[in-house]
Amino acid sequence: MDEGLAELLYRVVMLMGEAARRRSGPDQRLTPSQLRLLGTLEEIQPATQHQLAEALTVSDPAISRALRPLEAEGYVTVSVDPAHRRRRLVALTPAGQAAFLAEGKPLEEEFRTALLEAGFPYDRYLADTHRLAALLTPAESRRGVESRRGAAARQADGTPDRDGAEPA
Repeated sequence: MDEGLAELLYRVVMLMGEAARRRSGPDQRLTPSQLRLLGTLEEIQPATQHQLAEALTVSDPAISRALRPLEAEGYVTVSVDPAHRRRRLVALTPAGQAAFLAEGKPLEEEFRTALLEAGFPYDRYLADTHRLAALLTPAESRRGVESRRGAAARQADGTPDRDGAEPA
């Protein structure tokens, strides 16, 4: 069976996750998912919970659950946004930043080194992956709008499908 790009990318991500889990030993305090969350937060903080969920491509309830242990351990703060009382702002604490730098950065560098030593053009792959993510992001947004409208709404108001076909 010939695997398509999406299947191969998914497989690579899963293999990288497995490698990260194998690497983490008893002295490793954070899971690979928690390190990813802290690393993302380091890049975009302060962020609302929703912004963080979007950046990690997870649901709002999932990010809320993921933040609880990190907040309890003092790695992040979660506070009410004074400008909008229903929003919660998330920020990395100095302890969270130190934990990410101690555990997450070395893991990232290990992957980079391993790929380079195996002859992979890491920088090109990284640039291509960023381009692919940027290309796919607008499509995701369009699909989200389309799914909210729903097929029934298209049929009811006579709006053509995305490919221009009239509703049946």
